[in-house]
Amino acid sequence: MQPDSSARVLAVCVVHAELAVPSTVGRTAIDKRPIPNRVAVRALGLDGDHVCDTKNHGGVHQAVYAYAEEDARRWGAELGRELPAGWFGENLRISGLAVSDAVIGAHWAIGDTLLEVSAPRVPCATFQHWSGLAQWVKRFTLQSDTGAYLRVLTEGTIGAGDEVRIVHTPAHGITVRDLFVGDDPDLLAILLADEPTISDDVRMQIERHGRRHANARRAREQRGDDARTGAQL
Repeated sequence: MQPDSSARVLAVCVVHAELAVPSTVGRTAIDKRPIPNRVAVRALGLDGDHVCDTKNHGGVHQAVYAYAEEDARRWGAELGRELPAGWFGENLRISGLAVSDAVIGAHWAIGDTLLEVSAPRVPCATFQHWSGLAQWVKRFTLQSDTGAYLRVLTEGTIGAGDEVRIVHTPAHGITVRDLFVGDDPDLLAILLADEPTISDDVRMQIERHGRRHANARRAREQRGDDARTGAQL
């Protein structure tokens, strides 16, 4: 993916209010809204933002969450409703960039910050509750327009209107979508070898994909054995 001068931050969003949700934590900070001023970006995220479920969310590899305006508009058309900046729980609503097809390990320069594409967003029950839509997690998963989590390499500030410049793209070319879908375990093995800074969560995600493919292969082999045995009877 090459630098695209048309890529811009449309909105910077932080927590508007915590909400009660039916979860073990009982609270969520998914309700994010745009703010007009520039926002300081630190190793664990944006000033004014936070997570409630620190066991499953947040940390240096999920410091900032970006979502594409184009994907939000497509969802809005499909759902018949407006999905304003922040609706996906994102910190950055970005236009002109296929965020879900960003390469893992790519570096984005925004304002005076430097961010690294670190992982896809994995939809959870809280996202389902927030959406108010039946089967939302399944629909979101099947579409695989997940957006991207970002790690902060250089702290600074970000504001609406900032250009998003892709200043480094790893040669392996493995994207956020590739990692989320996990259809090619050999490809993901390259990611393990070539991106030493990936998080433990990503490593576990790759391992889950590997187990899924191994189980499917064993099931196919078993069906083949059963078919051959049946033909011999």
